[in-house]
Amino acid sequence: QVQLVESGGGSVQAGGSLRLSCAASGSTHCMGWFRQAPGKEREGVAAIATGDISTIYGDSVKGRFTISQDNAKNTVYLLMNSLKPEDTAMYYCASDLACGPFGSWWLLVSTYRYWGQGTQVTVSS
Repeated sequence: QVQLVESGGGSVQAGGSLRLSCAASGSTHCMGWFRQAPGKEREGVAAIATGDISTIYGDSVKGRFTISQDNAKNTVYLLMNSLKPEDTAMYYCASDLACGPFGSWWLLVSTYRYWGQGTQVTVSS
């Protein structure tokens, strides 16, 4: 069982930046960030291979968001730049030990068994 604790959410004006953190207890193979806006499905934002440089991003955030990790702290970060009102959502961290080979499915909800409680990001225009 892996426990995930997110932090760093908040309110920001359009064009601003936020950095989310996700601290994991236990071993992971892949870690991802997802978001869910009211009335919408949860979507994959970014994912990273634990202890590796492999990363993948959703089309809506490419070039604006960066996922990174601190292996010593077992923590994954999501740096969000040039935020837009449409980025407003609850952001969730997810992880798993059996993610399969790196690929686009790492942005699918079904790839992950372990989820954090979420942190709210609100971007005003």
